[in-house]
Amino acid sequence: MNKNINRREFLFGAAVLAGEVAARDTYANRPDRPDKPQPLADLTAVAAVAAMRNGDIKAQEYARALLERAQQLENLNAFRTLDIEMVLEAARGADKARASGASLGALHGLPIPVKDSFNSKALPTTYGTKAFRDFRPNNDAGVLKLLLAQGGILMGKTNIHELSAGWTSNNPIFGAVHNPYDPSRIPGGSSGGSAAAVAARMAPLAVAADTWGSIRVPASMCGLTGLRPSYGRYSDDGILPLAEAKFDQSGSLARTVSDLALFDAAMTGDQAPLIPAPLKDVRIGIAPKFMLSGLDPEVERITTVGMHKLRAAGVRLVEAEPPDIIKRAGDTVDTIMSYEGQLALAAFFDGQDSGITFDQMLQQASEDIRSDFNPADRPTQDTYQAALVQRERIREEIGRYYEQNRIVALAFPPILIPPPLIGKKGKFNIHGKLISFGEAMTRNTALGTCADMASLVLPAGMTSIGLPVGLEFDALTGHDRALLALGLSLEEALGSIPAPRA
Repeated sequence: MNKNINRREFLFGAAVLAGEVAARDTYANRPDRPDKPQPLADLTAVAAVAAMRNGDIKAQEYARALLERAQQLENLNAFRTLDIEMVLEAARGADKARASGASLGALHGLPIPVKDSFNSKALPTTYGTKAFRDFRPNNDAGVLKLLLAQGGILMGKTNIHELSAGWTSNNPIFGAVHNPYDPSRIPGGSSGGSAAAVAARMAPLAVAADTWGSIRVPASMCGLTGLRPSYGRYSDDGILPLAEAKFDQSGSLARTVSDLALFDAAMTGDQAPLIPAPLKDVRIGIAPKFMLSGLDPEVERITTVGMHKLRAAGVRLVEAEPPDIIKRAGDTVDTIMSYEGQLALAAFFDGQDSGITFDQMLQQASEDIRSDFNPADRPTQDTYQAALVQRERIREEIGRYYEQNRIVALAFPPILIPPPLIGKKGKFNIHGKLISFGEAMTRNTALGTCADMASLVLPAGMTSIGLPVGLEFDALTGHDRALLALGLSLEEALGSIPAPRA
C-alpha cells in the first residue's frame, strides 16, 4: 500500500486500550446476513465490532479495508492526517488483545476518524488553521481518551472548516472537502471531513462537534445520521471552543442510529439495551409558518414526503407555532458567540502550551477568519448581557411549548437548501426571496444550540439530481436516550437512501 498520500502526514506509534462492555450485536448470526459476504467497508460500526469480537474478521483485515477505501477516495480531501502504519499497528494490538482473552471494549478494533478540532497526542491538531499546522498537543481530548479506553482506534484527523467557524469546510489552508454524492459540492461543515469519510464508506462512524449546526448540517448534506447531544453529555475537554462553556458539543456522525447509540453508550457508560420506541400516537411537533416555510422546493418536497411517511407509521404530527421569542434563537446565539468567541479561543490557546497566542493565530489566518473575529464587531457588554437573559427565557419557553403541546420532539429540515456548489457565494433564490447562505444554515439549527437540546438528524430523501436532504428531530435537553430510541423507529419509517456512487 502506498503510504505517501498527497496532503497527508504520516507518523508512527499507536496505543490500544480496552474496557469491559458487553457487545451490542453480532454480525455472524444476523438473520438478514446476505449469502454473499458484505464488503467490509459497508459494515455498520455495530456489525463490524461484533464481527471482530466474535473472531469473524480480524481487526487488521478490517482496518486495511477502510484504509484502502480512504486512499482510493483521497480526492475528497476528507482527512487532514492519516497514519496508515499507526492504524494497522493498533489493529494488530486489538487482535492480540482478543487472542489473549483480554476484556474487549464497546468499540473494539473500530477505526474512527476524529475531527481536527479535537486534541490528539498521536497526531497533529491544526484546528484547521495555518498557525497550528505542526502543533502536537500534550494530551488527548476527553472524548478521544474514552474512545481509546473502549478499544477504538484513532483512524486519523479529518479536515474541517477553518477554526470550525463555518458551514462549508472549504478550508483555505488544507483544501476544500468534497461531498461524496457530488464532489463539486460542499459536504457541509464544520465537520465536513468526518461526514465525507463516513458517507464515502471510509469508516462507519466518526467523531464530530457541533456549535451551531456543525454536525447537523453535514449530516443532512451527506445523507447521514448525526447526533448533537444535550450540552454537556459528552466531554468538551480538549476541543476547540467558539463560546465559553455553552454551545460547543462533541458528538458523532454515522450511517445508522444504532451506531450513534453505540458511540453514546461508549461515551456515557450506559449499556442498557436501547429498544425502538413505538411510533403509534407519538406526538411530534411541526411549525409550518416558521421552520417549514421558506424552503428550497426540493427540500420542501422531500420534507413533505417525509412527514407523510411519519403519519403513515402512526406518528401524530402536531401543528403548533412556537412563541416569538423562540424565533429569536438565532440572533441570541449570534450575539453570545460574537462576544465570547475571541475570549474562548484566546483562553483555549493559552492553555495548550503551544507558544501561539490568539493574536498570532489571527495574523496567519484567512481573511474570512480575521473578519469574523474583528474586535470592532464585538457586541457591547450590555447587548451581551441582554442576550444571556434572552437565552434563559428561550430555554424556559421551549420547555413550556413542549409541555403545552404534549410533544416529545420537534421535526424540521435542519437547512433550507440542498448542498450548494463549492465556492458558490451570494444569495439563494427561494420562491422569489433572496436569502444568505448563513441564514439557510442557521435559521433552523439555532434553537437546538440555544436551548441545549438533543438533536438528531436522519436522511429523508434525495433531490432530483441525487443530493441528500435530512430531517432534524429536537428533544428537550437530557432526553438523548429516548430520542435515540425514537430515532431507531423514525429511521425505519423514513427509509434508507442510496450510497454515493464513488
